Amino acid sequence: MPGKLQIKKQPKEILLYGGTIIDPVRRKKYKGDVFIKNGKIAKIGNVKKKSSIHQVNCNGMVVTHGFCDIHVHFREPGREDKENLASGSHAALAGGFTRVCVMPNTNPPLDSPESIRFIIKKGEPLPIHIHPIGAITKEQKGKEICEMAAMKNEGATAFSDDGLPVQNGEIMRFAMEYGGMVGVPIINHAEDCQIRNDGVINEGEVSTRLGLTGNPDISESTMVGRDLELSQLTGSSIHIPHVSTAKSIHHIRRIKKSLQLVTAEVTPHHLFFNDTALMSYDTNLKVAPPIRTENDRKELIQAVKDDIIDCIATDHAPHTIEEKENTFDLAPFGMIGLESCFGAVNQVLVKNAGMKLEKLIQKLTVNPREIMGFESDLFSLGAQAEVTVLDPEKEWNFLESNIFSRSKNTPFLEKTLYGKIHMVFSKGNMTKIP
Repeated sequence: MPGKLQIKKQPKEILLYGGTIIDPVRRKKYKGDVFIKNGKIAKIGNVKKKSSIHQVNCNGMVVTHGFCDIHVHFREPGREDKENLASGSHAALAGGFTRVCVMPNTNPPLDSPESIRFIIKKGEPLPIHIHPIGAITKEQKGKEICEMAAMKNEGATAFSDDGLPVQNGEIMRFAMEYGGMVGVPIINHAEDCQIRNDGVINEGEVSTRLGLTGNPDISESTMVGRDLELSQLTGSSIHIPHVSTAKSIHHIRRIKKSLQLVTAEVTPHHLFFNDTALMSYDTNLKVAPPIRTENDRKELIQAVKDDIIDCIATDHAPHTIEEKENTFDLAPFGMIGLESCFGAVNQVLVKNAGMKLEKLIQKLTVNPREIMGFESDLFSLGAQAEVTVLDPEKEWNFLESNIFSRSKNTPFLEKTLYGKIHMVFSKGNMTKIP
Protein backbone atom coordinates (compact mmCIF):
# COMPACT_ATOMS: atom_id res chain seq x y z
CA MET A 1 0.00 0.00 0.00
CA PRO A 2 1.23 3.56 -0.72
CA GLY A 3 2.14 5.99 2.02
CA LYS A 4 -0.39 8.67 2.86
CA LEU A 5 0.26 12.38 2.96
CA GLN A 6 -0.60 14.31 6.09
CA ILE A 7 -3.39 16.50 4.76
CA LYS A 8 -4.66 19.01 7.31
CA LYS A 9 -7.57 21.40 7.31
CA GLN A 10 -6.36 24.94 6.71
CA PRO A 11 -6.50 27.33 9.67
CA LYS A 12 -8.94 30.19 9.19
CA GLU A 13 -6.09 32.60 8.41
CA ILE A 14 -2.71 31.65 6.86
CA LEU A 15 0.17 33.92 5.96
CA LEU A 16 2.79 32.65 3.51
CA TYR A 17 5.55 35.18 4.08
CA GLY A 18 9.02 35.93 2.81
CA GLY A 19 8.82 33.98 -0.44
CA THR A 20 9.22 34.89 -4.11
CA ILE A 21 5.81 35.14 -5.73
CA ILE A 22 5.50 34.03 -9.35
CA ASP A 23 2.17 35.12 -10.88
CA PRO A 24 1.97 33.33 -14.25
CA VAL A 25 -1.15 35.23 -15.36
CA ARG A 26 0.33 38.71 -14.90
CA ARG A 27 3.81 37.40 -15.71
CA LYS A 28 5.28 38.99 -12.61
CA LYS A 29 7.91 37.81 -10.15
CA TYR A 30 8.46 39.64 -6.87
CA LYS A 31 9.13 39.21 -3.17
CA GLY A 32 5.98 39.26 -1.10
CA ASP A 33 3.41 37.54 1.07
CA VAL A 34 0.22 35.61 0.32
CA PHE A 35 -2.62 35.88 2.83
CA ILE A 36 -5.27 33.13 2.72
CA LYS A 37 -8.47 33.61 4.70
CA ASN A 38 -11.29 31.06 4.84
CA GLY A 39 -9.64 29.14 2.02
CA LYS A 40 -9.56 32.15 -0.32
CA ILE A 41 -6.91 34.60 -1.48
CA ALA A 42 -7.36 37.65 0.76
CA LYS A 43 -4.26 39.71 -0.03
CA ILE A 44 -1.00 39.50 -1.97
CA GLY A 45 1.91 41.85 -1.31
CA ASN A 46 3.24 43.05 2.01
CA VAL A 47 1.03 41.73 4.80
CA LYS A 48 1.44 42.68 8.45
CA LYS A 49 2.18 39.67 10.64
CA LYS A 50 -0.12 38.94 13.58
CA SER A 51 0.37 36.31 16.23
CA SER A 52 -3.20 35.10 15.71
CA ILE A 53 -2.46 34.15 12.08
CA HIS A 54 -0.91 30.78 11.18
CA GLN A 55 2.42 31.70 9.58
CA VAL A 56 4.50 29.75 7.05
CA ASN A 57 8.06 30.91 6.42
CA CYS A 58 8.64 30.74 2.66
CA ASN A 59 12.11 32.28 2.65
CA GLY A 60 14.07 30.81 -0.28
CA MET A 61 10.87 29.35 -1.71
CA VAL A 62 8.69 30.21 -4.70
CA VAL A 63 4.96 30.70 -4.07
CA THR A 64 2.84 30.20 -7.18
CA HIS A 65 -0.36 28.77 -8.59
CA GLY A 66 -1.21 25.14 -7.96
CA PHE A 67 -0.10 22.99 -10.90
CA CYS A 68 -2.62 21.55 -13.36
CA ASP A 69 -2.09 18.24 -15.21
CA ILE A 70 -4.49 17.65 -18.09
CA HIS A 71 -3.40 14.05 -18.78
CA VAL A 72 -3.44 11.43 -16.01
CA HIS A 73 -4.72 7.88 -15.61
CA PHE A 74 -6.22 7.12 -12.19
CA ARG A 75 -7.62 3.70 -13.30
CA GLU A 76 -10.98 4.06 -11.54
CA PRO A 77 -13.31 2.35 -12.30
CA GLY A 78 -11.94 -1.12 -12.99
CA ARG A 79 -8.27 -1.26 -11.98
CA GLU A 80 -8.20 0.23 -8.51
CA ASP A 81 -5.36 -2.16 -7.66
CA LYS A 82 -3.13 0.10 -9.80
CA GLU A 83 -4.59 3.46 -8.72
CA ASN A 84 -7.85 5.02 -7.63
CA LEU A 85 -9.01 8.61 -7.44
CA ALA A 86 -7.98 8.91 -3.78
CA SER A 87 -4.43 7.54 -4.18
CA GLY A 88 -4.02 9.48 -7.42
CA SER A 89 -4.97 12.69 -5.64
CA HIS A 90 -2.20 12.08 -3.08
CA ALA A 91 0.33 11.47 -5.87
CA ALA A 92 -0.83 14.70 -7.51
CA LEU A 93 -0.46 16.73 -4.31
CA ALA A 94 3.07 15.36 -3.81
CA GLY A 95 3.89 16.72 -7.27
CA GLY A 96 2.41 20.17 -6.56
CA PHE A 97 -0.79 19.59 -8.56
CA THR A 98 -4.12 20.91 -7.32
CA ARG A 99 -6.12 20.03 -10.45
CA VAL A 100 -5.99 17.11 -12.90
CA CYS A 101 -7.92 15.70 -15.85
CA VAL A 102 -8.39 11.91 -15.84
CA MET A 103 -8.37 10.00 -19.10
CA PRO A 104 -11.34 7.77 -20.04
CA ASN A 105 -9.59 4.45 -20.80
CA THR A 106 -10.89 2.83 -17.62
CA ASN A 107 -12.85 -0.43 -17.34
CA PRO A 108 -15.57 0.32 -18.36
CA PRO A 109 -14.48 3.46 -20.19
CA LEU A 110 -15.90 6.90 -19.43
CA ASP A 111 -18.20 6.89 -22.46
CA SER A 112 -21.58 7.96 -21.04
CA PRO A 113 -23.10 10.82 -19.02
CA GLU A 114 -23.48 8.42 -16.08
CA SER A 115 -19.78 7.54 -16.04
CA ILE A 116 -18.82 11.22 -16.12
CA ARG A 117 -21.19 11.89 -13.21
CA PHE A 118 -19.59 9.00 -11.29
CA ILE A 119 -16.11 10.59 -11.51
CA ILE A 120 -17.42 14.04 -10.59
CA LYS A 121 -19.23 12.74 -7.49
CA LYS A 122 -16.38 10.44 -6.43
CA GLY A 123 -13.90 13.30 -6.73
CA GLU A 124 -15.85 15.88 -4.73
CA PRO A 125 -14.50 14.98 -1.24
CA LEU A 126 -10.91 14.51 -2.43
CA PRO A 127 -8.18 17.12 -1.75
CA ILE A 128 -7.65 18.13 -5.40
CA HIS A 129 -9.98 19.05 -8.26
CA ILE A 130 -10.57 16.07 -10.59
CA HIS A 131 -12.06 16.57 -14.05
CA PRO A 132 -13.08 13.64 -16.28
CA ILE A 133 -12.24 13.55 -19.98
CA GLY A 134 -14.91 11.62 -21.88
CA ALA A 135 -14.31 9.00 -24.54
CA ILE A 136 -14.72 10.08 -28.16
CA THR A 137 -16.33 6.81 -29.22
CA LYS A 138 -18.50 4.26 -27.45
CA GLU A 139 -16.40 1.61 -25.69
CA GLN A 140 -13.43 3.36 -27.34
CA LYS A 141 -13.98 1.17 -30.41
CA GLY A 142 -13.56 4.03 -32.87
CA LYS A 143 -16.89 3.47 -34.59
CA GLU A 144 -19.71 5.47 -32.96
CA ILE A 145 -19.44 8.95 -31.43
CA CYS A 146 -20.43 9.24 -27.76
CA GLU A 147 -23.17 11.55 -26.43
CA MET A 148 -20.82 14.51 -26.24
CA ALA A 149 -23.35 17.21 -25.37
CA ALA A 150 -24.85 15.19 -22.52
CA MET A 151 -21.41 14.21 -21.23
CA LYS A 152 -20.24 17.84 -21.40
CA ASN A 153 -23.31 18.85 -19.37
CA GLU A 154 -22.32 16.34 -16.68
CA GLY A 155 -18.78 17.74 -16.46
CA ALA A 156 -16.63 16.24 -19.26
CA THR A 157 -13.91 18.79 -19.96
CA ALA A 158 -12.59 17.30 -23.23
CA PHE A 159 -12.91 14.13 -25.32
CA SER A 160 -10.29 11.50 -26.12
CA ASP A 161 -9.93 7.77 -26.81
CA ASP A 162 -6.43 8.05 -25.31
CA GLY A 163 -4.43 4.85 -25.65
CA LEU A 164 -6.53 3.91 -28.68
CA PRO A 165 -6.06 6.25 -31.67
CA VAL A 166 -9.13 7.20 -33.70
CA GLN A 167 -7.95 5.59 -36.93
CA ASN A 168 -11.00 6.40 -39.07
CA GLY A 169 -10.56 9.91 -40.47
CA GLU A 170 -14.30 10.41 -41.00
CA ILE A 171 -15.04 9.54 -37.36
CA MET A 172 -12.31 11.94 -36.26
CA ARG A 173 -13.80 14.68 -38.42
CA PHE A 174 -17.25 14.12 -36.86
CA ALA A 175 -15.69 14.17 -33.40
CA MET A 176 -14.01 17.48 -34.06
CA GLU A 177 -17.20 18.99 -35.46
CA TYR A 178 -19.14 17.88 -32.38
CA GLY A 179 -16.31 19.06 -30.13
CA GLY A 180 -16.54 22.47 -31.74
CA MET A 181 -20.29 22.54 -31.14
CA VAL A 182 -19.97 21.81 -27.42
CA GLY A 183 -16.91 24.01 -27.03
CA VAL A 184 -14.24 21.58 -25.79
CA PRO A 185 -10.98 20.30 -27.31
CA ILE A 186 -10.57 16.89 -28.92
CA ILE A 187 -7.46 14.92 -27.91
CA ASN A 188 -6.39 12.05 -30.15
CA HIS A 189 -3.66 9.58 -29.22
CA ALA A 190 -1.51 10.41 -32.24
CA GLU A 191 -0.43 7.09 -33.67
CA ASP A 192 -1.07 5.25 -36.91
CA CYS A 193 -1.55 1.67 -35.73
CA GLN A 194 -0.65 0.15 -39.09
CA ILE A 195 2.67 1.99 -39.22
CA ARG A 196 3.35 1.26 -35.54
CA ASN A 197 2.46 -2.39 -36.04
CA ASP A 198 3.88 -4.32 -33.03
CA GLY A 199 6.58 -1.77 -32.21
CA VAL A 200 7.47 -1.54 -28.53
CA ILE A 201 10.32 1.03 -28.62
CA ASN A 202 11.51 3.70 -31.04
CA GLU A 203 12.65 2.25 -34.36
CA GLY A 204 16.35 2.89 -34.86
CA GLU A 205 19.80 1.83 -33.81
CA VAL A 206 18.77 0.97 -30.24
CA SER A 207 15.82 -1.22 -31.27
CA THR A 208 18.13 -3.08 -33.66
CA ARG A 209 20.76 -3.64 -30.98
CA LEU A 210 18.19 -4.87 -28.46
CA GLY A 211 16.36 -7.07 -30.96
CA LEU A 212 13.04 -5.39 -30.14
CA THR A 213 10.38 -4.44 -32.69
CA GLY A 214 10.61 -0.74 -33.54
CA ASN A 215 7.91 1.91 -33.75
CA PRO A 216 9.02 4.55 -36.32
CA ASP A 217 8.61 8.25 -35.63
CA ILE A 218 6.30 8.69 -38.62
CA SER A 219 3.64 6.54 -36.90
CA GLU A 220 3.08 9.63 -34.74
CA SER A 221 3.83 12.46 -37.15
CA THR A 222 1.53 11.21 -39.91
CA MET A 223 -1.40 11.09 -37.47
CA VAL A 224 -0.50 14.51 -36.08
CA GLY A 225 -0.45 15.87 -39.62
CA ARG A 226 -3.88 14.39 -40.38
CA ASP A 227 -5.44 15.75 -37.21
CA LEU A 228 -4.02 19.21 -37.74
CA GLU A 229 -5.49 19.30 -41.23
CA LEU A 230 -8.87 18.21 -39.82
CA SER A 231 -8.67 21.02 -37.29
CA GLN A 232 -8.20 23.47 -40.16
CA LEU A 233 -11.09 21.92 -42.08
CA THR A 234 -13.56 21.90 -39.18
CA GLY A 235 -12.45 25.06 -37.39
CA SER A 236 -12.39 23.08 -34.14
CA SER A 237 -9.86 22.97 -31.32
CA ILE A 238 -7.46 20.07 -31.13
CA HIS A 239 -4.93 19.27 -28.42
CA ILE A 240 -1.99 17.06 -29.36
CA PRO A 241 -0.97 14.83 -26.42
CA HIS A 242 2.49 13.55 -25.44
CA VAL A 243 4.39 14.81 -28.50
CA SER A 244 7.57 12.76 -28.92
CA THR A 245 9.12 13.41 -32.34
CA ALA A 246 10.88 16.20 -34.21
CA LYS A 247 8.67 15.48 -37.23
CA SER A 248 5.53 16.11 -35.18
CA ILE A 249 7.01 19.38 -33.94
CA HIS A 250 7.60 20.39 -37.57
CA HIS A 251 3.89 19.88 -38.39
CA ILE A 252 2.68 21.71 -35.27
CA ARG A 253 5.07 24.63 -35.82
CA ARG A 254 3.86 25.03 -39.42
CA ILE A 255 0.14 24.92 -38.58
CA LYS A 256 0.44 27.20 -35.54
CA LYS A 257 1.60 30.05 -37.76
CA SER A 258 -1.93 30.35 -39.16
CA LEU A 259 -4.21 28.44 -36.78
CA GLN A 260 -4.87 29.40 -33.16
CA LEU A 261 -6.96 26.29 -32.43
CA VAL A 262 -3.99 23.96 -31.89
CA THR A 263 -2.32 23.23 -28.55
CA ALA A 264 0.21 20.57 -27.60
CA GLU A 265 1.78 18.93 -24.55
CA VAL A 266 4.98 17.07 -23.75
CA THR A 267 5.72 14.67 -20.90
CA PRO A 268 8.60 14.93 -18.42
CA HIS A 269 9.93 11.54 -19.52
CA HIS A 270 10.18 12.50 -23.19
CA LEU A 271 12.14 15.60 -22.14
CA PHE A 272 14.39 13.73 -19.68
CA PHE A 273 15.30 10.45 -21.41
CA ASN A 274 16.44 9.34 -24.85
CA ASP A 275 16.20 5.82 -26.26
CA THR A 276 19.73 4.85 -25.18
CA ALA A 277 18.30 4.61 -21.64
CA LEU A 278 16.45 1.49 -22.82
CA MET A 279 19.71 -0.42 -23.26
CA SER A 280 19.02 -1.71 -19.73
CA TYR A 281 15.73 -3.29 -20.90
CA ASP A 282 13.97 -1.35 -18.10
CA THR A 283 10.27 -1.95 -18.77
CA ASN A 284 9.46 1.20 -16.78
CA LEU A 285 10.75 3.05 -19.84
CA LYS A 286 8.28 1.26 -22.09
CA VAL A 287 5.76 4.00 -22.89
CA ALA A 288 3.45 4.99 -25.73
CA PRO A 289 4.61 6.93 -27.65
CA PRO A 290 8.09 5.53 -27.07
CA ILE A 291 11.13 7.39 -25.78
CA ARG A 292 12.79 8.71 -28.93
CA THR A 293 16.30 9.74 -30.01
CA GLU A 294 18.51 12.45 -28.52
CA ASN A 295 17.75 14.62 -31.54
CA ASP A 296 14.01 14.28 -30.88
CA ARG A 297 14.57 15.13 -27.21
CA LYS A 298 16.48 18.29 -28.11
CA GLU A 299 13.76 19.32 -30.57
CA LEU A 300 11.12 18.87 -27.86
CA ILE A 301 13.09 21.08 -25.46
CA GLN A 302 13.42 23.78 -28.13
CA ALA A 303 9.70 23.53 -28.90
CA VAL A 304 8.86 24.15 -25.24
CA LYS A 305 11.14 27.19 -25.22
CA ASP A 306 9.58 28.46 -28.48
CA ASP A 307 6.01 27.96 -27.19
CA ILE A 308 5.23 25.41 -29.89
CA ILE A 309 4.58 23.08 -26.94
CA ASP A 310 2.06 24.80 -24.67
CA CYS A 311 2.15 22.73 -21.50
CA ILE A 312 3.70 19.90 -19.52
CA ALA A 313 1.48 16.87 -18.82
CA THR A 314 2.70 13.75 -17.04
CA ASP A 315 0.63 10.98 -18.70
CA HIS A 316 0.77 9.40 -15.20
CA ALA A 317 0.06 5.72 -16.01
CA PRO A 318 0.23 3.30 -13.04
CA HIS A 319 0.84 -0.44 -13.50
CA THR A 320 1.48 -3.24 -11.03
CA ILE A 321 4.94 -4.63 -10.31
CA GLU A 322 3.85 -8.04 -11.65
CA GLU A 323 2.85 -6.53 -15.00
CA LYS A 324 6.00 -4.46 -15.40
CA GLU A 325 8.28 -7.37 -14.42
CA ASN A 326 7.11 -9.25 -17.49
CA THR A 327 9.25 -9.58 -20.63
CA PHE A 328 9.66 -6.34 -22.56
CA ASP A 329 7.28 -7.43 -25.33
CA LEU A 330 4.51 -8.31 -22.87
CA ALA A 331 4.89 -5.56 -20.25
CA PRO A 332 2.26 -2.79 -20.52
CA PHE A 333 3.08 0.71 -21.75
CA GLY A 334 3.28 3.55 -19.23
CA MET A 335 4.98 5.03 -16.18
CA ILE A 336 3.87 7.09 -13.20
CA GLY A 337 4.99 10.71 -13.29
CA LEU A 338 3.22 13.08 -10.92
CA GLU A 339 5.59 13.04 -7.93
CA SER A 340 8.77 13.39 -10.03
CA CYS A 341 7.43 15.89 -12.56
CA PHE A 342 8.68 19.24 -11.31
CA GLY A 343 12.15 18.01 -10.32
CA ALA A 344 12.59 16.43 -13.76
CA VAL A 345 11.37 19.28 -15.98
CA ASN A 346 12.98 21.98 -13.84
CA GLN A 347 16.29 20.17 -14.26
CA VAL A 348 15.97 19.67 -18.01
CA LEU A 349 14.45 23.02 -18.98
CA VAL A 350 15.62 25.52 -16.38
CA LYS A 351 18.92 24.21 -15.03
CA ASN A 352 20.23 22.57 -18.22
CA ALA A 353 18.50 24.45 -21.06
CA GLY A 354 18.44 27.94 -19.53
CA MET A 355 14.71 28.53 -19.68
CA LYS A 356 13.25 30.98 -17.16
CA LEU A 357 11.52 29.37 -14.18
CA GLU A 358 8.59 31.73 -14.74
CA LYS A 359 8.02 30.24 -18.19
CA LEU A 360 8.09 26.69 -16.84
CA ILE A 361 5.53 27.70 -14.19
CA GLN A 362 3.27 29.02 -16.97
CA LYS A 363 3.39 25.63 -18.68
CA LEU A 364 2.40 23.88 -15.45
CA THR A 365 -0.33 26.30 -14.36
CA VAL A 366 -2.04 28.90 -16.53
CA ASN A 367 -1.51 27.27 -19.95
CA PRO A 368 -3.10 23.87 -19.18
CA ARG A 369 -5.97 25.62 -17.39
CA GLU A 370 -6.66 27.81 -20.41
CA ILE A 371 -6.55 24.80 -22.76
CA MET A 372 -9.31 23.16 -20.72
CA GLY A 373 -11.28 26.34 -20.09
CA PHE A 374 -10.63 26.46 -16.32
CA GLU A 375 -10.30 29.66 -14.31
CA SER A 376 -6.64 30.63 -14.52
CA ASP A 377 -6.31 33.85 -12.46
CA LEU A 378 -5.71 32.09 -9.16
CA PHE A 379 -4.14 35.09 -7.45
CA SER A 380 -7.18 37.34 -7.88
CA LEU A 381 -8.72 38.45 -4.60
CA GLY A 382 -11.46 36.08 -3.48
CA ALA A 383 -10.23 33.17 -5.60
CA GLN A 384 -10.28 29.75 -3.96
CA ALA A 385 -6.70 29.13 -2.88
CA GLU A 386 -4.80 26.73 -5.14
CA VAL A 387 -1.22 27.47 -4.14
CA THR A 388 2.02 25.52 -4.52
CA VAL A 389 5.15 26.38 -2.55
CA LEU A 390 8.38 24.98 -3.99
CA ASP A 391 12.12 25.12 -3.58
CA PRO A 392 13.43 25.67 -7.13
CA GLU A 393 17.07 24.85 -6.37
CA LYS A 394 16.88 21.84 -4.07
CA GLU A 395 18.73 18.80 -5.39
CA TRP A 396 17.29 15.51 -4.13
CA ASN A 397 17.22 11.82 -4.91
CA PHE A 398 13.86 10.46 -5.99
CA LEU A 399 13.17 7.45 -3.77
CA GLU A 400 10.30 5.00 -3.31
CA SER A 401 9.37 6.91 -0.15
CA ASN A 402 8.56 9.91 -2.37
CA ILE A 403 5.88 7.91 -4.21
CA PHE A 404 2.26 8.14 -3.06
CA SER A 405 0.73 6.37 -6.05
CA ARG A 406 -0.41 2.77 -5.55
CA SER A 407 2.07 1.80 -8.26
CA LYS A 408 5.85 2.23 -8.40
CA ASN A 409 6.54 1.90 -12.12
CA THR A 410 9.00 4.73 -12.70
CA PRO A 411 12.49 4.96 -14.20
CA PHE A 412 13.16 8.07 -12.10
CA LEU A 413 13.96 6.03 -8.97
CA GLU A 414 17.42 6.91 -7.64
CA LYS A 415 17.71 9.79 -10.13
CA THR A 416 18.89 13.18 -8.85
CA LEU A 417 16.23 15.81 -9.52
CA TYR A 418 16.41 19.59 -9.27
CA GLY A 419 13.63 21.49 -7.50
CA LYS A 420 11.16 20.08 -4.97
CA ILE A 421 7.61 20.74 -3.87
CA HIS A 422 7.39 22.00 -0.28
CA MET A 423 3.69 22.65 0.47
CA VAL A 424 0.36 22.63 -1.35
CA PHE A 425 -2.88 24.45 -0.51
CA SER A 426 -6.01 23.09 -2.16
CA LYS A 427 -9.76 22.84 -1.44
CA GLY A 428 -9.37 24.22 2.09
CA ASN A 429 -6.54 21.82 2.99
CA MET A 430 -2.82 22.29 3.52
CA THR A 431 -0.28 19.58 2.82
CA LYS A 432 3.42 19.56 3.62
CA ILE A 433 5.33 17.32 1.21
CA PRO A 434 7.96 15.14 2.93
